[in-house]
Amino acid sequence: MDLEKRMELIAREPTEEIITKEDLRELLETKEKPIAYDGFETSGLLHLGSGLLRAIKIQDILDAKCEFILWIADWFGYINDKMGGDLELIKKTGEYYIEAWKACGVDMKKVKILWTSDAVKDPKYWKGVIDVAKNTTVNRTIRAGTIMGRKEVEMQYTAQLLYPMMQAWDPFYFKADILQLGMDQRHATILSRELASKLGKSTRVCVHHHLLAGLQGPKEGRMGQEMATLQIEDKMSKSKPNTAVFIHDTEEEIKEKINGAYCPEKIVKGNPVLEIWKYIIFRKFDSRIIERPSKFGGNLEIQNYQELENLFRKGKLHPLDLKKETSNALNEILTPVREYFEKNKKAKELYEIVKKARVTR
Repeated sequence: MDLEKRMELIAREPTEEIITKEDLRELLETKEKPIAYDGFETSGLLHLGSGLLRAIKIQDILDAKCEFILWIADWFGYINDKMGGDLELIKKTGEYYIEAWKACGVDMKKVKILWTSDAVKDPKYWKGVIDVAKNTTVNRTIRAGTIMGRKEVEMQYTAQLLYPMMQAWDPFYFKADILQLGMDQRHATILSRELASKLGKSTRVCVHHHLLAGLQGPKEGRMGQEMATLQIEDKMSKSKPNTAVFIHDTEEEIKEKINGAYCPEKIVKGNPVLEIWKYIIFRKFDSRIIERPSKFGGNLEIQNYQELENLFRKGKLHPLDLKKETSNALNEILTPVREYFEKNKKAKELYEIVKKARVTR
């Protein structure tokens, strides 16, 4: 595979930015099998963003001939008081994540799974965390604390300061070259990049992917303004079930959620239904037929996202017709995921444990 094709795969949506493309190119030119990673604070059930979208991007990275590490950040969940602060339950959630990614299409034979709970047994891990802390101001650490899904004013406990220090050290500890995390993790990934030379390490490449919009839509633009923009708090969130389609949702649950989703006529920006098409459906299907009564123009066969967006923006596709086919497509995609959890005893048991647990933020 040539260099340009590898660059294209890594940059493919849902990738939103690469820091920097020049560094990525140099990395691919000089290292045959670069190592990429994504880290996951284990809490609650997986949704389209944390399950399917992650699986899609991981496959892009694997196709680009990179190795991939899935970092199960169970101790991060403990610091962040997820799952009621029950570390054993947080670990069970990590086991559930592994089964869920399998169900979503991640080839576990091609990825490496590492756990924070193993790393913390190693004195070298903690020395690295301390080295990061010695080179980072308290104010910078607090600013980076937003990676926990909390505002700066919510950083009230000393343990919370450990979280960004640990995350900034992680890629150096397991020798990852590419930090392939969500846009909400920028404060930590950029900190790793900035500290590399001070720690005597090579500069890491940051590849940030898009955060799938929550079904509630953006806080701005709900009156139909075209300038709606997605903020971090507007993303799909497992702690806010009404904002997300979960990978376990039934056909009826999917329909109910999509029917209630923010999707005003002709509005594209901040539209979560269109985002599902852009980042999920058109990554799973080459085309889709949207059924409509003949009096409204009859069926539409859509070949790509841009065609869909143009039709919707011009008012040639009604939200109700779009939502109906969105539900149909998602149900098709999620049916094998549900079946996996029904047929696999271990996966089913883990799902039941996590489903019954109280999700805290």
